[in-house]
Amino acid sequence: MTLRLFDSLTRELRDFVPVVPGKAGIYICGLTTQAPPHIGHVRFAVAFDVLRRWLAVGHGYDVTLIRNVTDIDDKILAKSAEAGEPWFALSYRNEMETADALAALGVLPPTYEPRATGHVPEMVELMETLVGSGHAYAAADDSGDVYFDVRSWPSYGELTRQSVEDMSDAEDADPRGKRDPRDFALWKGRKADEPATASWPTPYGAGRPGWHLECSAMARKYLGDTFDIHGGGVDLRFPHHENEVAQSRAAGLGFANYWLHNAWVTMGGEKMSKSLGNSLRVSEVVREHRPLAVRYYLTAAHYRSTIEYHEGSIEEATATVERIEGFLRRALPGVDTLVPDGSAELPADFREAMDDDLGVSDALAALHQAVRAGNTALDDGDHDDAATIARQVVAMADVLGVNPLDPHWAAGGSESDEMTAALDALVADRVAARAQARAARDYETADAIRDALTAAGIAVEDTAAGARWTIIRGKGD
Repeated sequence: MTLRLFDSLTRELRDFVPVVPGKAGIYICGLTTQAPPHIGHVRFAVAFDVLRRWLAVGHGYDVTLIRNVTDIDDKILAKSAEAGEPWFALSYRNEMETADALAALGVLPPTYEPRATGHVPEMVELMETLVGSGHAYAAADDSGDVYFDVRSWPSYGELTRQSVEDMSDAEDADPRGKRDPRDFALWKGRKADEPATASWPTPYGAGRPGWHLECSAMARKYLGDTFDIHGGGVDLRFPHHENEVAQSRAAGLGFANYWLHNAWVTMGGEKMSKSLGNSLRVSEVVREHRPLAVRYYLTAAHYRSTIEYHEGSIEEATATVERIEGFLRRALPGVDTLVPDGSAELPADFREAMDDDLGVSDALAALHQAVRAGNTALDDGDHDDAATIARQVVAMADVLGVNPLDPHWAAGGSESDEMTAALDALVADRVAARAQARAARDYETADAIRDALTAAGIAVEDTAAGARWTIIRGKGD
């Protein structure tokens, strides 16, 4: 089977062929640490976590994933000045909250997570190469700014298929020192009102790196001059990724062979953002909902499809997760945690879906079909077949990061697990009493027990294999 990915540069599905056989290198643009993340911010990390898992599990690649931290930029400096605290303190606090949010959602840690401020020498080296080759220049006003000359690179605009004449002006620095208003900043000279700690020396003057230069330098350091996949949110295609392509290739680098972009999480048809006042901070959402359900919600749509958030979205995901979990608990009694060991074969329709540009919707359809088949096997008393199917479900869910039996989801959730176990024991006792009443033909008592359970939000279903109980969603709201 061949993995095919939609390349944003060529705008077509392409067979994935790595630079180095058996290895896959991925660079994804991480968050700028100006504020705590909301669920729209972290969709990219979940989407590329699925890609990483499938490359490793589905195709056996040794994956190196780099996710950078943009820990210095205009917004960070502005917000720290407003708060009256050092920029690095504000940045680090938000970096830690971002790390906690991604960990809560089961996103595997990157192979390396470089900070921009830790790679200034590499950035200066790349900038000097561009200046020396005539693709960049120092501003003539002695500001310390250095700009990329967009007209020096004929392919500028290739990623987003724009001509220079149709582009808006680059608003990343004072245009007075630019030859063309669309030239973008590689380096920003230090301003009088900026802290000295946010400045590094260069041959062109003290200052700090531009956003685009940061990612080109860090991708090169950890993945080499040419690597496999560069990813990020669709909103980064222009100007960020367009500028990365231009400066890296102008410097003689092959850079990324494939470009992948995930779509937004929207609310009311608009991109979820703090400026719209419609953000949902991850730390708050996972207090109100199971992190596993939030992960499922962010995973269930194709990465190139927009997710529209509405009231009840995560509750729907919760109900779906509980159906999967309920089957696994019934099919694998006594098994609290389980991760794939390679013994369970992934179904062909699941593999085909994932190889078709990570088609998670069809992959989940295969997973839910297996759950239905497993429940039927249980109802028919075929527990061996049900257990085999359950292990397949675990293997499929694990690829998507939504395996309910993964020990990750049990971490920190002992109180919830104990409550579930206590409820299970209480309900099992009442269900057994009801069965005894039915066996004695005392239907009045049996119906009374069932009615009491229903009133408490517990639905009892009689099957050939015995009574099955589930929580009635929304009961008590």
